[in-house]
Amino acid sequence: MAKPLIIVESPAKTKTLKNFLGGEYEVEASMGHVRDLPKWGMGVDIKHNFKPKYTDIPEREKVLANLKKLASKTKNVYLATDPDREGEAIAWHLEQALDVPNAKRIEFNEITKSAVQGALEHPRTVDEHLVDAQQARRVLDRLVGYTLSPLLSSKIMSKLSAGRVQSVALRLIVDREREIEAFKPEEYWSIAARLSKLAEKKTFLAKLVKKDGKNIKLGVEGDAKQVLSDLEGASYVITEITRKEQRRHPSAPFITSTLQQEASRKLGFSNKKTMSVAQSLYEGVELGSAGSVGLITYMRTDSTRIAGEAIAEARKFILSEYGKEYVPDAPRQYKSRKSSQDAHEAIRPSSVFRKPESIEGFLSRDQLRLYRLIWQRFVACQMESAVLDLLTVDITARKYLFRVTASSVKFPGFTILYTEGHDNAQTEDEADQEQTLPKLEKGETLKLWELLPKQHFTEPPPRYTQATLVKALEENGIGRPSTYASIVSTIIDRRYVVLEKKVFKPTELGATVTDQLVKHFPEVMDTKFTAGMETKLDEVEEGAVDWVKVMSDFWGPFEKSLEEAKANMEKIKPEPVDSGQKCPNCGLPLLIRQSRYGEFLGCSGYPKCKTIVRIEKEGEGEAAKTTGVKCPMAECDGEIAERRSKRGKIFYSCNRYPKCTFALWDKPLNQLCPKCGSLMVEKKPFRGKPAGIACSSAECDYKEAAKPSAEQQAEQE
Repeated sequence: MAKPLIIVESPAKTKTLKNFLGGEYEVEASMGHVRDLPKWGMGVDIKHNFKPKYTDIPEREKVLANLKKLASKTKNVYLATDPDREGEAIAWHLEQALDVPNAKRIEFNEITKSAVQGALEHPRTVDEHLVDAQQARRVLDRLVGYTLSPLLSSKIMSKLSAGRVQSVALRLIVDREREIEAFKPEEYWSIAARLSKLAEKKTFLAKLVKKDGKNIKLGVEGDAKQVLSDLEGASYVITEITRKEQRRHPSAPFITSTLQQEASRKLGFSNKKTMSVAQSLYEGVELGSAGSVGLITYMRTDSTRIAGEAIAEARKFILSEYGKEYVPDAPRQYKSRKSSQDAHEAIRPSSVFRKPESIEGFLSRDQLRLYRLIWQRFVACQMESAVLDLLTVDITARKYLFRVTASSVKFPGFTILYTEGHDNAQTEDEADQEQTLPKLEKGETLKLWELLPKQHFTEPPPRYTQATLVKALEENGIGRPSTYASIVSTIIDRRYVVLEKKVFKPTELGATVTDQLVKHFPEVMDTKFTAGMETKLDEVEEGAVDWVKVMSDFWGPFEKSLEEAKANMEKIKPEPVDSGQKCPNCGLPLLIRQSRYGEFLGCSGYPKCKTIVRIEKEGEGEAAKTTGVKCPMAECDGEIAERRSKRGKIFYSCNRYPKCTFALWDKPLNQLCPKCGSLMVEKKPFRGKPAGIACSSAECDYKEAAKPSAEQQAEQE
């Protein structure tokens, strides 16, 4: 009998598993999904309990054939796909496609020898509730996408798309932009006093905070001038000094959303890149003689839970590396959000003793940077808190109170290794706390050097960055850890938003699509509704709700809204306009049409004739210009046209492209080579070679001297 077969999703995992399983098992990769809904068409039987019509993925044909062959030879087939809904669905599809109803499902949160052996010792059957939850999400997204997308395409612009989650994420960005546009800044003023001890020149700043014991608000310049007038000749006396100790605790270990946020802040990674690099660290990296090793735990999780053995290992490491004062009395445990699945641990290194610098030579630059971030965050989360000394000094001048606060580090704790990044720039209060104060005493009179009035204006809410958008999605319950990266990349790819200086701005198209969807599908576009749907999918996973009922409850009202929108949605899509040009393939008029990529020329004979001609934007060059030179290719009746590449360089090609691919860089002439009959071209001076007229064929050496221009002829005469 053949060896037991373990099926994972990616080839990288097979290397890591083979590294410590030896030759006891066959380990093969499914390359991800092997079955899915059809690429074209709905693929869901709405009338019969929303039954999905799955088909084998053509690209997996050879993979499936190999897996069937191996599965038929063994009694033990282990499905070791990822430990989440998607992975469970892949395992179920493999079970169906390979016809192995007795397959054993195993899962591991990290690809280490102990974790994999533990999983092999405790196999289970495929969890139907998990599969139903994934199936419900897949069908739900197909229902929304395959009905709204054609509607938008017919009413606004061709080839648009909408999605149950992506459209709500887009709405967040559009709504934020509208807030910014509607924002009216309000003026306000602040006053600071530059002070020092009487016998010293080193100064510090104290801020005006109160008048007559009440918080002060200076709205306009006149208010500030009145304060300055009141304070002329005043004495500045210290009336209160308060010292207190403040403890700053470490952040929880990473979950998917916080990893994406921090990698964006500190490394400049897109969410998609973060997940790609993290996937490679999870699946395994070649570490020389140690072979392929999985370096981190599973990276799609919303739980901050940590395994007891991992905490014990971290505490042991901290003790040996930093000393006992850095080890808290009790292990730190972190609470997950109420909506979290808690199925997997937080993201952590598979071993804290595998320090980043010890494996630096085996990792790419991006792998090392992300691994170091994960490693530092995890070790820090089990370290002692930082202790700060806060000093607050109140200074009275007549009826006004000024205050200065400074902080100093008493014990660095976890900050010796790691501090969390921030989305916004440092505030003035935070900057003021970094001041160094001299030794001060209550009742002491200070010297005033100057009063500093400053005008401010309230600012609009900031645009979303990749980090803050993921944070907003998580806080609103939109999507799940496995979908954050794809949500963001989809709305960028669809050209609904653009990233400018690392912040999202909606395009005109994105705003138009959002407005129409909000108007006609307010429930689907509501963040609370979307979050509620995520909760229902969680209930399906738990076995508390039947997935078909969830579909039915959604589809009834949605179908009604869909029919109303088809009848009532305003048609914004512009009608095609005759360009005055003829189709190079069939001779019918070329029409100016609109797409999300901009204007283009399309044949009026569509769909019989599918000729498309690109209209280049201003700055990219003009649209193709005919040269009057016939295309030299046999059986081609096209003409050579002058075009401009994306980099702005002029080239010449047949106007029947893509049917005819003839192209050249040199300008064609309406004459043939007397030696071989090929097209003649005008050569420009290049790297010392003179200009001239030559044969376009690389196999012909015929050339002529360049003819003098009209200007040159005039000069000679």
